[in-house]
Amino acid sequence: MSSKSIKILSTQKHLNCTIKLTGSKSESNRALIMEALSEGAVQVLNVSEAADTVTLKNILHKAANQALSDQPREVNIGPAGTAMRFLSAYFTLQKGNVILTGSERMKQRPIGILVDALKTLGADIEYAEKEGYPPLNIRGPLRQKTDQIKIKGDISSQYISALLLIAPKLEQGLKLIIDGELTSKPYVEMTLAMMEQAGIRHSWTENEITISNQAYQKAEISVEPDWSAASYWYAIAALAEEASLFLPGLNGYSLQGDSNITEIMANFGITSQFKDGGVYLLKEAKKLERKIFDFKECPDLAQTVIVCCAALGHDALFTGLETLKIKETDRVNALQTELAKIGVKLIEKNQTYKLDCSELNLNRKISISTYDDHRMAMAFAPLALLIPELEIEDHLVVEKSYPDFWKHLELAGFGIEM
Repeated sequence: MSSKSIKILSTQKHLNCTIKLTGSKSESNRALIMEALSEGAVQVLNVSEAADTVTLKNILHKAANQALSDQPREVNIGPAGTAMRFLSAYFTLQKGNVILTGSERMKQRPIGILVDALKTLGADIEYAEKEGYPPLNIRGPLRQKTDQIKIKGDISSQYISALLLIAPKLEQGLKLIIDGELTSKPYVEMTLAMMEQAGIRHSWTENEITISNQAYQKAEISVEPDWSAASYWYAIAALAEEASLFLPGLNGYSLQGDSNITEIMANFGITSQFKDGGVYLLKEAKKLERKIFDFKECPDLAQTVIVCCAALGHDALFTGLETLKIKETDRVNALQTELAKIGVKLIEKNQTYKLDCSELNLNRKISISTYDDHRMAMAFAPLALLIPELEIEDHLVVEKSYPDFWKHLELAGFGIEM
């Protein structure tokens, strides 16, 4: 992706506004796959406007209305990682031959563990280019050979969710055995909870999840606003002198693992009051004392919190960052490179990361590279509250998950210039 840089200026240190967030990308993507597998029995409301979700919705709509052909057809999901995982499983159940591909970065993101699991089930999948990576040549429908597979728990939870979403449609159902500790467990719980809304029953005993062959039932699924998007407003509140923000639609009993931001940001003096159909963010004077932050269950919050700690000069420790290296970019390396621009080091030692803020310098203009990663842009944007001039490269990168981000910053009183 390549677009104009954006300059963010903030003379307003006291924030008071209402920000209406788009629907959750994570919930929307799961709901759209369920809608497609249910053949219309499931209906989805408040679908996310994120580019990834729009891409997935368009592909599923086209697949449902496209005539069968003996010739392979190419499906290009661009940089949409969740779409790649979910569609890899979805297309194994569909008749026909699909070449599932994506952006150059997508071709560098491993998918071998999911492909191996699908092939064990009986899927006909081949790698069109490099072994273990997209593009994939998928010929459906799958002829099930076994109802039991084992998959590592310390990999992307999207692999597991992809398998669970298609499980009810498998003739023999599925017993999924999770090998080792489960990373990003809330995302798997979200998948199962949403499937329950559409009548899909499951059992989860220790490390085994079992789903029998059954039909998705008629259901209306309303997608909650995106807690990942909310996390940037928590960071903005934390770096402001005073803040009173209202985010309508969010509730305290969310399926989204990123709702953990409420607990994390309580350490920064941000209280979350759930009332009036949303959440109020209020900043209170509080000394930041927590030294260790674990992102094992919410890795998408890592960049936001790490940048926030760096800006406040807090030499914290971070764990649970293992999956960050295979995201839209190597997020650990990207953070190390960009934090160096404000004099902060992120030091890795035995899967633990430590901030060294001894040379923190917020008194100069800086330009942040985004590496085609939406979260890099939005995690660093709150720094505009503390430095004289902040420039973010490639402003369109935010469309992947939060297309109204810059517009919402203006609404909150930030100056935005191309």
